[in-house]
Amino acid sequence: MSTSTYSATNTYTSADIENVLRRFTADIVMIAQATGSITEAKAREYAADVELLAKKGYLATVDLTLLSGGSSGIEKQAVKYTVNTTAGDLTSSRPGGIMWPKVNDPHLRIVLHYSSSYTETARAALKPKLNISWSPTDADTTHRFLTESSGRDYASNAWGMQRKDYGA
Repeated sequence: MSTSTYSATNTYTSADIENVLRRFTADIVMIAQATGSITEAKAREYAADVELLAKKGYLATVDLTLLSGGSSGIEKQAVKYTVNTTAGDLTSSRPGGIMWPKVNDPHLRIVLHYSSSYTETARAALKPKLNISWSPTDADTTHRFLTESSGRDYASNAWGMQRKDYGA
């Protein structure tokens, strides 16, 4: 009787992360343009920080929430991206797919959740390389007053982001 063993490892490169983050960047730029909540240049700065954190293995999720009525306003639309480092089973989609509304006094809240490897030492080392002065927040990103709809997956080899969309 013969036996065989099979093992597989999920691998990805920096180029895979860049490939996925191009889709994320397209999304945040489209959101900025549709809502008028931030400039395209600022959207690209946020995206660059997300890419840097992702390449270092420090990123767990990114949450984008459109608020009407300024920074303490009412949630109107949201999207949450969750990093998946075993994304070999994901099918990559194109960016876009949802319409972001124009609202009064728009504010785009961007909340990052980090991996456990983003230690205080890592934060201190990376801080001068980031475009945005990220600060702790207690913002609720559960979107309990919005309805979840179908999202999209962005993947390249074993690195991906699973997107969940939320609307009013």
